[in-house]
Amino acid sequence: MPLPRLLCLLLLMLPLLAQAEGHAPRLVHPALYAGGQPDEATLRALAAQGVTTVIDLRGAEEPRGYAEADTARALGLRYIALPVAGAQDITPANAQALQSALDTAQGPVLLHCASGNRVGALLALSAHARGASDEEALAEGRAAGLGSLEPTVRARFHDAAP
Repeated sequence: MPLPRLLCLLLLMLPLLAQAEGHAPRLVHPALYAGGQPDEATLRALAAQGVTTVIDLRGAEEPRGYAEADTARALGLRYIALPVAGAQDITPANAQALQSALDTAQGPVLLHCASGNRVGALLALSAHARGASDEEALAEGRAAGLGSLEPTVRARFHDAAP
């Protein structure tokens, strides 16, 4: 392939690479990695760094590109499926279920969905339930990947108000 065509191709791929990197799980709290779908190499690397539990918010029908649950278990990780399909599942009950899973984890946790959006939404609801202000809870959610679900989270804050 001629060099100019290769450079053009690489320039066209940069936004896709940046987007993929933006969803990569990252440390958002001590012992909590959160974000989008990890690939197999990322899962292996996190296990090598001490992650002991994977909490997957994706539904069974969502493609992962590999047998994530089997790979996690083969690495000695506890694998928890907590399916959150979308905005309708961003609820205080699911935030509490997530918080319970986090509270019982023994060691660092990888928490993910496809992009981090559902992760951030539930973490924001959980922070709000613990007494964080709306803006503090949203900041926590954004750090974990909250994006398009922010209006849903804001509405749930007001639904939960006395």
